[in-house]
Amino acid sequence: MITYRVMEEGDIDRVVPFYMEYYNTHDGDGWTHETTYRRIHQVWSREDSYCLLMEEDGAPIGFAMGYLEQFHDISAYDLAEIVVDGRYQGRGLGTRLMAELERRVKELGASMVQLLAVNDEMHRHFYGKLGYKDAVNLVIKGKWL
Repeated sequence: MITYRVMEEGDIDRVVPFYMEYYNTHDGDGWTHETTYRRIHQVWSREDSYCLLMEEDGAPIGFAMGYLEQFHDISAYDLAEIVVDGRYQGRGLGTRLMAELERRVKELGASMVQLLAVNDEMHRHFYGKLGYKDAVNLVIKGKWL
């Protein structure tokens, strides 16, 4: 049975292994336990963060995390991470996790969810089927130091 609950600090160590496995295997990244823990903890501990854990029979199988961001006219939820354990992918669990997250952050006052996504077919398909559109009024800027 799938259940959802707000993620606690002690849950971070429980999700680190499948976060590392996913990104290191699928993206060829070099996440370590230390860098993964730090990334997840940074989002979890941010002011107005909301992190949702998805479990099956008490074991974590996915999570979504981000934070509420106040603008002059709305509150938006910035989705920073969504990861489903690789052993559970392809079953619609990411879609279910997003639906639950959207419902909950709407109850918290969010008028929208915004996120940065990799510009590839897999991400276009996943977010597109959930109704997410590409922003046309923003461009990501960066500078290597």
